[in-house]
Amino acid sequence: MKVRMLGPHGDRLRAHAERWGVVLDERTIKTANALIAFGRRAADPVALKIVKDEGDEWRSGEIVRAFGGRGMLRALEFDDGAILLERLMPGESLVDVVLRGDDDEATSIVARIIAELSPDSPPSGVPTLAEWGRSFERYQSSGDDQIPKSVVDEAAAHFAELCNTQKDRRLLHGDLQHTNILFDDRRGWLAIDPKGVIGEREFEVCAFLRNPIQAPRFFTDLTAVERRLRLACDKARLSYERALRWVFAGAILSAIWGVEDDGFVRGDNPSLILARTVRPAIRN
Repeated sequence: MKVRMLGPHGDRLRAHAERWGVVLDERTIKTANALIAFGRRAADPVALKIVKDEGDEWRSGEIVRAFGGRGMLRALEFDDGAILLERLMPGESLVDVVLRGDDDEATSIVARIIAELSPDSPPSGVPTLAEWGRSFERYQSSGDDQIPKSVVDEAAAHFAELCNTQKDRRLLHGDLQHTNILFDDRRGWLAIDPKGVIGEREFEVCAFLRNPIQAPRFFTDLTAVERRLRLACDKARLSYERALRWVFAGAILSAIWGVEDDGFVRGDNPSLILARTVRPAIRN
């Protein structure tokens, strides 16, 4: 898609490219939330991302920069709603590793990245897990019954207790799953597109366990979930029991966000499926 066809967001794209000395090529990806253009700055391949509206990604440049390239791609420049990134090439997704039959290898890569993500102090205004957890109370008082009340209440109780007993809180990626991990010929597997949340590292396993959505057998079968989780926790040195409870509570939180964003959540939603799968394994 050509930049000149992208309207006012294209104007922002061109302005930031000029400001940061980027020569754009003709390939621009348009997503629901952003424009992503590719090009070069001097001899270096780069990606320029323009976030369309204020929201979770508006200050993503500050979050990427806080990780200093440790387990994550590097932010070269950033501004509110705009970020210039090193380009990962060829950019193979970790989804491909799972789909070609090597889920254990993919899980080991996720665990290694969790261990490698070593942030500096978080930027101001980054939410905490406790703040994310306020969605439980909003849902409980909303009157919506798409998610069974008993399940929401149980997940909310686990989430609150886990928040209150965290020991090593730090800046987390917050959405570390297969589509957000790409391969680079120079630097290996790296995380991209962090949401940014402050909490303990055990929470970081939540997103990958309900992914990739193209391979639902990995979150519909308890044996598969437990194998993945034990492998990840062993390699990243995480508490299995705490991680398992975060997985259940985090899955319900994700489903609640679906209701908040779209007004509905389908019964075959991967988060709900994962929650149903792991709920019997949790020790209350």
